[in-house]
Amino acid sequence: MKWDGLRRSGNVEDRRGRGGKGGLGLGAVLVALVASWIFGVNPLTILGLLDRANAPATQQGTAPPADDRQAMFVSAVLANTEDVWGKLFSEADRTYQEPRLVLFGGGTNTTQTGCGVGQSAMGPFYCSLDNTVYIDLGFYETLERQLGAPGEFARAYVIAHEVGHHVQNLLGVLPKVDQLRARASEAEANRLSVLQELQADCLAGVWAHHADAQYRIMETGDIESALNAAAQIGDDNLQKRGQGYVVPESFTHGSSAQRMQWFNTGYKGGKVEACDTFSKG
Repeated sequence: MKWDGLRRSGNVEDRRGRGGKGGLGLGAVLVALVASWIFGVNPLTILGLLDRANAPATQQGTAPPADDRQAMFVSAVLANTEDVWGKLFSEADRTYQEPRLVLFGGGTNTTQTGCGVGQSAMGPFYCSLDNTVYIDLGFYETLERQLGAPGEFARAYVIAHEVGHHVQNLLGVLPKVDQLRARASEAEANRLSVLQELQADCLAGVWAHHADAQYRIMETGDIESALNAAAQIGDDNLQKRGQGYVVPESFTHGSSAQRMQWFNTGYKGGKVEACDTFSKG
């Protein structure tokens, strides 16, 4: 991925080394992913987001060090999502409100969010109450070494997926899904969760389409790297890793095939309207 020439976002906050004590370490990331993404455990529970309305984010960080290449990469990818989505929203006569991105971890594994206490063990996540993406960069090591998804564009896909949730929030999708899930059966809630996640994958593909068209960031193998990442974090693949068999009704993010399909749908067409997983799911 050609990112050195991209501008850096000013919306990145570095809290590494500033979080709480205790909790799960990075060695437990895969276990937590299996518990939350596969077995139907509410990710909010694992994150400790039990009191969303009454837990404002009060923790503050700083700008990342100028010589931190990982942070530079994240900042460049975030900036590119800002540029792409800013243009797409403007073309639709809307204003794109840029999200923040918080780096945490680095000796600690929890951080305060607008949704409560977030943990490294959940992997990257988005909080709609403070419009912020949270990521412990140690997840990238897990993505490559434990999940078998190496490559810079695989890492960019992770950020683009979480920014996709922010786009959903701005478009009113997340609040509507939250309302539907609150009164749905467990099976229906899981189905809605899958459709929401697949749409975020599709929106990540839309970003990739326009990012390459406008900024020529792609290198050989980049799309394959993103598709492989989508496949490796598919519910069926993670279930096979975790328990040796698949329980489709417990899916919360979608199968490997579905995640690859919807990312590809967004990438090939570059159209937000093509990402209506809820009517096509």
